[in-house]
Amino acid sequence: MQRRKFGREFKVEAVRLIRDRGVSVAQSARDLDVHENVVRKWVRKFGADPAQAFPGRGQVKPEQLEIDRLRREVTKLKAERDILKKAAAYFAREAT
Repeated sequence: MQRRKFGREFKVEAVRLIRDRGVSVAQSARDLDVHENVVRKWVRKFGADPAQAFPGRGQVKPEQLEIDRLRREVTKLKAERDILKKAAAYFAREAT
């Protein structure tokens, strides 16, 4: 059985159904044929940040872009540090 994928518009409409029209999460989950916990997660994500909720494929939140950039920078800096450590050890051996 393949995992079903729902687009951003579907999720936003499901959340609006609950918030604006006052339909319960359980009822909306039954109507949409989606598990109740999934709908609750959508409501929670939408409530946290409506503009950035459900970014979809290839659309990453700005915070995640910054985290990825910082991780790459940390990796690069660690490599540079290791090279400098090895060079210092090599020259220390040469001096003695």
